[in-house]
Amino acid sequence: MTGRIKKKKNLALLDTFVARNKVEDVCTLCGRPIPSHQKDAHHLIPKSHGGSLTVDLHRICHRQIHALFTETELARQFSTVEQLKQQDEMRHFLKWVKTKPNAFFEKSRKSARLRNK
Repeated sequence: MTGRIKKKKNLALLDTFVARNKVEDVCTLCGRPIPSHQKDAHHLIPKSHGGSLTVDLHRICHRQIHALFTETELARQFSTVEQLKQQDEMRHFLKWVKTKPNAFFEKSRKSARLRNK
């Protein structure tokens, strides 16, 4: 009887240890932890241009990228996370979104430049 009780206690301790030390996915763009319901995979080079490499992003960060840039621009000029971070509009967005909770989501609007094309 003592063995079963000890085994249950050890399993419970192991479960709490795993829960505390679980590594969350981190958005490669804004650096905040990503809740599982807000996780999107972004193709650095769009699939329509032959890309296959993806990075994990918050849904709001992913939508903002596509609201600011065309797929051709993403393929030619912004094919890395660092190039995206250096763009002025994206830098302004990242500064703003870092002040929000990790699960924050708001609808993104296309930039005026893309709407007028």
